Order: sequence, then structure tokens, then C-alpha cells
Amino acid sequence: MTTPTIGPPSATCSGTPAGSGTRLWRRDRTSIAPTVTLAAALGAGALAALVLRVDTPGFTYPLVGLVVAGAAVVAGRPRPSRGHLLAVAVTVAMLSVATVRGAGWLIALCVVAGWVVGSVALLGVRRWTGIGLAPFAVWCTPTRLVGWVRRRGGRRGTGVRLRAPRVLGVVAVSAVLVTVFGWLFAEADPEFGRMLGGVAPSVHTDDLTAGIVTGSAVVVVSLALAYLWRRPIRLDRLAPPPRRPVAAWEWAVPLLALVLLFAGFVAVQVRVMFGGHEHVMTTPGLTYAQYARQGFWQLCAVTVLTLVVIAIAVRRVNRGAARDRALARVLFGMLCLLAIVVVASALHRMSLYENAFGYTRLRLSVWAVELWFGVVFGVLLVAGIRMRGDHLPRVVLGSAAAGLLIFAAVNPDGLVADRNVERYERTGSIDVSYLRGLTVDAVPALDRLPEPVRSCALRGTRVQPDAWYEFNAARARAREILRERPVGPSASCADTVTLG
Repeated sequence: MTTPTIGPPSATCSGTPAGSGTRLWRRDRTSIAPTVTLAAALGAGALAALVLRVDTPGFTYPLVGLVVAGAAVVAGRPRPSRGHLLAVAVTVAMLSVATVRGAGWLIALCVVAGWVVGSVALLGVRRWTGIGLAPFAVWCTPTRLVGWVRRRGGRRGTGVRLRAPRVLGVVAVSAVLVTVFGWLFAEADPEFGRMLGGVAPSVHTDDLTAGIVTGSAVVVVSLALAYLWRRPIRLDRLAPPPRRPVAAWEWAVPLLALVLLFAGFVAVQVRVMFGGHEHVMTTPGLTYAQYARQGFWQLCAVTVLTLVVIAIAVRRVNRGAARDRALARVLFGMLCLLAIVVVASALHRMSLYENAFGYTRLRLSVWAVELWFGVVFGVLLVAGIRMRGDHLPRVVLGSAAAGLLIFAAVNPDGLVADRNVERYERTGSIDVSYLRGLTVDAVPALDRLPEPVRSCALRGTRVQPDAWYEFNAARARAREILRERPVGPSASCADTVTLG
């Protein structure tokens, strides 16, 4: 059997890697799109066109995501496993962040993460190569989708024939009937008209084009996912082949040299890494910003270096020899432990920085990333003890998804505002211009500020009423707060307020 190699995207999408006889994607000239799949995809597209607004995150995000997932597996072949159901639950949880948070940057991050988790589960990949390529698999489906759907329309038999023109005609006639009779009933009874206006999605000329584009995209994505569910691309076959084990000294000597270098760095830098406020104040030319940034970039470099070294070295270890396994456990374990020490030092540096200058999104995000790095090193440590890394890619991906959900639950913008309000109560200093740029998630914390600082921080915050299908808990709470305590009249607001 010839080992596949990574080829250009065209080779991958065609099903055969360049220079290989192994097919990643079996040929398909006979499969037919199930009627129920087409109907479900069209339903998902219609729902998205009516209620999904990309610039108004809310309840519709998880709703449309759940419908799209259902359209992919509604045909019932193959049956979803517990792992698939767990992945769907995680993806829907990621999309549900749009229902409880108002920070667009956080919601966008969760949507991307949900897409990655869903793609990995859909294709059943287990290796790093597959996980990296899975989110882009839908780009390989358009040419196959055309034949898949066309064969459905041209099928003869006792089953239901589903042709695109007929489907569009039925949808158009249904829409016209509902619109005409709904308008007549609304004119006949004002109460029914108010009820219908509150329940039916509002369609405006300015967002009609966006709705059509969104709905069409959802239809195509739903069909692509359904096709990949039934005929997945075997992306794991693109992973590099196992390497031949070498003598222990060939990999142990470089690892030992690296471990000694790390240990020497940590030993010499103990005072620098954990010197805290005294070290910053007594070192000429050193600021809190430099102190924190140095720790973070050291952490990034150590993380990448450790992962690369372990990934290369572990492929050269003779796992059949007990002595080699024991030596690998010791060296890999020491590398991970030393990296965890650097994680702790970077977190300590960032803590000092935040205590001195307050919280921001970036600083809080650095905290989250550093903590996740620590978790990754812990996972590597456990994998090194067991000398098994089969589940490592999925465990790392799962830890990232769990960490992101926890990060969203913490409410980053709200926490940043809360800590800055506490700092203002303690020191009398606050950066109003920065807090004014936070999202509606920060409104409850900023509402605790005294006037006129409160009105200055909330200046420009406008929360429009939402339809029922656009419900967002953060916007609803901010709307209630601003209704009970409106922002004061316009006044000159300083960017930075300091009392005393």
C-alpha cells in the first residue's frame, strides 16, 4: 500500500493525493440525495433567510445551527454515535453564546470554534492533519453536490420527485397565499394584526438581499454537510507516515541538552520571573508592560518549541524497548514541567500588570490563553507517562472548546468592566474612553458607577428592541437598565477620570 502524501487542494478534493494510489474520497457517480435531506436543507435556508441576521446575534444562531445539523443527518445513514451527539451539543452550546452575550468578537470566536468542532466530528478525523483540514472540507463538495442533487431530480420511480423549479414554485405560491390572507385577516381584526406583527419575521427592503444570500448559503452548507456525512473525506490519510525508530542516544542527547537549557534558564531567572512589584520597581528601564509582554512571548516560544520537539522526538522513540520508553518519559516529563513553570511565571507577571493598570480584553484573553497552555502541557505530561498519543489531538481540541465556553461564561466584557469599577472605587482612577468601547455585556457593571462618570461610560450605548426570534439576554438586560436609569444629558467627558 502506497503511503499518501499531501498534495495541492485540487488533488485532495479529487480524492487522490498527489503521487499516491490511495483514494481519500471514493468516486461517486450513482448516489442520490434523499428527498428528506433536500427538504430539510431548503427548510434550513428558508428559516435562515427569514430570521437570521448576522449583525444581530441572538436566539436564531443556535436555532439555525441545530436545524442545519438535523438536515445533515436526517436521512438516518449512518446513525449518529454518542460522540457525534456530544459534538453537536458542544457546537450548539458555542452558537448559544450569541443568545446570552453581546460581544461580537466573542460570538465570532465561538462560531468559528463551533464550526471546527462540528467539522471534526462530521468527518471522524483523529489526527492533527485531519483536524487542521476538516473545517475546509466543504470547499471540496460543490461539483459533487451538483450531481448528487441532479440525480435526485431526474430519478424515476414511485418515490417523490423533487425538482428545484417545482420546489421554488411551491414555496412562492405558499408565501403569496400566506401574505395575502394574513394581510386580510390583520385588516379585519386589529388585535390579530398586532399579534401577527409580533410573531411574524419583519422583512425590509434593505435586508432582503442579505436574507436571500444568507438563506442560499445555509442551503448549500446544509447539503454539503449532509453529503460529507454520508461520504466523508478520509483526511487522516494525509498524515505523515510513522518514522523508523532510532537509537536512544540520537534523540535523548538533544532532549537532555534542551532540558538542561530550560532548567538553567528557570534557575537563573527565578528572581526575574517571580520578583513581582519589587523587581519591576528596582530594575532600571523596566516597565510593567515590558515585564508582562516578555513573559507572554516566552510562553508562546516555549509552547511552540516544546510541542515541535515532542512531536518530532516521539516519532523516533523505540516504544518496544522498555529502557527507551522510561528515558522518553523522564525527558518529556521534565520538558512539560519546566514549561508549566513558565506558564505560572507569565500568569504572575500579567497579574501584576492588571493590578497596576486595570483589566482589558487583551489582558484577560492573555490570561485565558496562558491557562490553556498550562492545560495542554498537563495533557502532554499524561500522554508521555502512558506513551500513547492516539487521543491527544481530540483531547487538545476538546480542552480548547471547553476553555472557550468557560471564557464565554465568565463574560469577558462584563468582568473587565467590573474589575475597572472596583479599581475606581479603590483608587479613584478609571479609563472612561476604553470602557465606553465595551459591549452591552458591560452595562450592568458600569451601571454601578456614580454620576457623571456612569453617563460618560455609557454614552453612545443604544439598544434597539428585538423581535422574539432575535432574543439576546445581554441586550435585554442592558435595555432594562437604561430604561430604568437613562443616561444623563450630554456633558463634556474626560477620557480618564481621577479623583483626589
